[in-house]
Amino acid sequence: MQLKMFDGAMGTMLQQAGVADKPCPEYACITNPEVVASIHRAYIEAGADIIETNTFGANPLKLQEYGLEAQTEEINLQAVKIAKAEAAGKAQVAGSIGSVGQLIHPLGEIDFDVVVEAYARQIKALAAAGVDYILLETIIDIQEMRAGLLAAKSVCDLPVICQMTFEEDGRTVTGTDIVTMAKILEPLGASVLGVNCSLGPAQLLPLIEQLGQHTSLPISVQANAGMPKLVEGKTVFPLSPTEMAAYVERLVQAGATYIGGCCGTTPEHIRQMKLALTTCTAPTREIKSTSMCLASRSKFVNIGQQESVVLIGERINPTGRKLMAAEIKQGDFSMVKREALNQVAAGAGVLDVNMGVPGIDQKLVMREVVTQLAMLVDVPLAIDSTDPEVIEAGLRYYPGRALINSVSDNEQLKGKIFALAKKYGAAVILLPLTENQLPQTAAERIEIIERLVREAKQAGLTERDLMLDALVLTVATDAQAAQAVLETLQLYKQKFGYPTTMGLSNISFGLPKRECLNLAFYNLAVLQGLTSPIINPLLPQITEATAALAVLLGKDQQGLEYSQMVANAQEQPVVKTEVVTAENILQVLTQAIMTGEKERAVQLTKQAIEQGQPLLKIANESLSLGMQLIGEKFSTGKAFLPQVLLSAESMRAAFNVLQANLKQEDLPSQGTVLLATVQGDIHDLGKNIVAALLSNNGFKVLDLGKDVSPEEVIACVEREKPDIVGLCALMTTTLPAMQATIKALRRISFSGAVMVGGAVVTEEYANSIEAQMYAADAIKAVELAKGYCGSKK
Repeated sequence: MQLKMFDGAMGTMLQQAGVADKPCPEYACITNPEVVASIHRAYIEAGADIIETNTFGANPLKLQEYGLEAQTEEINLQAVKIAKAEAAGKAQVAGSIGSVGQLIHPLGEIDFDVVVEAYARQIKALAAAGVDYILLETIIDIQEMRAGLLAAKSVCDLPVICQMTFEEDGRTVTGTDIVTMAKILEPLGASVLGVNCSLGPAQLLPLIEQLGQHTSLPISVQANAGMPKLVEGKTVFPLSPTEMAAYVERLVQAGATYIGGCCGTTPEHIRQMKLALTTCTAPTREIKSTSMCLASRSKFVNIGQQESVVLIGERINPTGRKLMAAEIKQGDFSMVKREALNQVAAGAGVLDVNMGVPGIDQKLVMREVVTQLAMLVDVPLAIDSTDPEVIEAGLRYYPGRALINSVSDNEQLKGKIFALAKKYGAAVILLPLTENQLPQTAAERIEIIERLVREAKQAGLTERDLMLDALVLTVATDAQAAQAVLETLQLYKQKFGYPTTMGLSNISFGLPKRECLNLAFYNLAVLQGLTSPIINPLLPQITEATAALAVLLGKDQQGLEYSQMVANAQEQPVVKTEVVTAENILQVLTQAIMTGEKERAVQLTKQAIEQGQPLLKIANESLSLGMQLIGEKFSTGKAFLPQVLLSAESMRAAFNVLQANLKQEDLPSQGTVLLATVQGDIHDLGKNIVAALLSNNGFKVLDLGKDVSPEEVIACVEREKPDIVGLCALMTTTLPAMQATIKALRRISFSGAVMVGGAVVTEEYANSIEAQMYAADAIKAVELAKGYCGSKK
C-alpha cells in the first residue's frame, strides 16, 4: 500500500501570517487568498502529497455564527480553487471538514438531519470544485461522524477519510473507543479511518496499533507536535520536526498509511516527516476474523461460531403485552427502559426493539425509542420490523451498528431491506420464509437461505453482515419441529459458517412448564451451532447455561468469563421493578437518577412527596446522591458522557417536580456560575456541556458564549455577582486570553473563585495563571462547583 504524507497545521500558519485572529479563519480564502496559497505552497514544497483546503469550519452551521452562511458555496469553492492552483499535479487536495460545533440530539439540541443537510451542502460544494478526498476530521462524537459520512455518500462518490479525536483515556468525549469507531464506520462506507488532533504521536501510537488490528482499511494519523506547554506566557508545542519524524516509522509499522501533522506542526515538521516516510515500507495487514460485529456508541460485540453465545433480549416487544402497548401508545417509554436495563443487567449482549403497536406512527416511535435507548444502555440494538420505513427510522438515528430483524424471501421487501443494510452499514437476519411457504424441513430452509444469501451479496453485503435464522416452530403441533431446527443449525454451520439465531421460546408454545423445554432445547441448539438466540435473558437458567456452555466448549479460557458472571451476579443483582415503599423510595429514586430513567424519576418524586418525605431530603438523599454516584462511575470509566447527561436530565425533571410543590420549605439554588469561552476562541462545545450539567444540578448559569472579552466578563461579574467564573479555551493560541481575563478579575477584587478548563488547559497551566480550580471535564466542574459553593454556604 502506498504511503502518503498530509500537510500540517493551517491555523498555526494563519496565525503566523497575522490573519488567524480574524473571527472566521476560513474567510481568509476570500480576504487573504494569497496568504492561504502561500501556506499550501510551503507544505507542497516540504513534500506533502495531500494538502487540506482551508475549509475546516466552512459548513453552513458554523458560518452562520459569523453571518456568512449564504457564502458557504463561495468560501468552499474559493478554498478548493486556491488549493488546486498550488497543487497543480504535484499533490492531491482533501476537502477539510470539521465539527459543526454542537452535539446532536439527545446529547445536544441540534437535529441529526439538520447536521446531515449542513454537511451535504459543504461536501457538495467541495466535490463540485474538484477535491480528491473528503476529509472529516477532529470529530468527537460518533453520531456526528455518521452524519458526515452519510452526507458524503449522498452527494458524491469521492473517498471519505474519517478522523476522530480521542482523549488520553483512548475514548472520544462521548465515549467511543477506536475499535468501536472502526466497527461502525467501516461497514458504513468509510474509505480511510484515522485519528487527529488533541494528542501527540506518543499518545496516538497505541491507538493506531489497536486500529491496525481491527480494520483492513487504510489508516491515517495527524498528531499534534506534542502536548502544548506554556513558556513565558506563550503556548509552545514541544516536539521539534526531528522529534516528530522519529515517530513516523513506528506509526507506519503500527498500520498508518497516511501521515501528517495537526496543531503546532509546520512545513519544516512535514519536511522532516516526509524524509522519514520515504525510508518506510508499509507492512501487510490481514484481518482474519469472520465474526459479525455489532456496536453501540461505546461498545462492540462479536458474534460468530468461534465466539461465546450472545443473548439477544426479546422483551422490548409489545406483542401480547397490553400494558407495554398502552404505554407506548401514550408516548410513555418507562416500561421499555425498565426492560432494557433489566435485560442488560441479566446478560443480554444485544437488545431487540419492536414497536409494533397498532394505531401509532411506528416510524416516529422507533426513532424516539432507539434514540433514548442509545443513551440508556451500552449494548447494540436489533431493529425488529418488516416495514422498511420503520427499519430505516431505527437505523438512521442509531449511533452504532445495528442488526435488522429480519428479512424473508419476500419479493416486495427484501431488495429494500438489503439496500437499507448497505446504506446504514447494518447487519441483517435472513429468515427462511417465502410469501407462500412455511418450510418444515431443514432442506427447504437451506434452499431459501441460499437464495437470500446470494441476493444479499448482490446488494453489496458480505459474509460478516449476515445472520441466519433457523425458524423455530412449536413441538406442540409438529413433533419433528425441534429436530428440524437442530438439523438446520448444523447445516448452516457446515455450509455457511455465519452467526445463527432463532426465537427459541417458540419451541414450547402451548405446553406447560415451558422453561424446562426451552432450557433443554437451548443446550442442544448451542451444540449444533446456535450463536445468538432471541430469548428472555431474565431467566437465570439461560444466562447461567450460556456461561457454562462457553467454558465446556472451550470458548471461555480457564472459565474467566464464567467466574466474572458469578461475581457480577453477586455484586450487581438484576435490576427489577421494586415494590416501592416509604422505607425504600429514596433509594429507588436514586437508582432511577443513576440509570437516567426520567419518567420514572418524576413518578417516584411525586410519590415521595405524597408520602410526606421532606423536599430537602429528597433533593439531597436521592437526586444529588444519584448524580454523585454516576459521576463516580464516569471518573472510573464505567459510564460515559451520554449516561451522565441522561442522569442530569432525569435529575432536573425530578427537581422541577420538587420546585412545583414548594410551600414554606425552600430549595435554594446551588449557586451562580458565569461561563465564557475566552476571547479569540470560537469553540464552545465543551463549555455547553458544562453549562448543561451545572444547570441540571441546580446551579444558575450565566453563559456569555464564546469569543468573550475580559471586559464583557468583568461587566457581567459586577452586574450579577456570581460565585464562580468558569473560563474555557480549546485553542492553544487563546490561552493568553484566559490569563488576561483572570488578571482583569483580580484588578476588580473579584471575591469568588475562578475555574478553568478546556482541551488545551492543564492543571499546571491553571496553577501558573492562579486559577483556584481546574476542571479536566464537565463532571469535575460540577463536583468543584458543588464543593466550593457548599463550603461557602
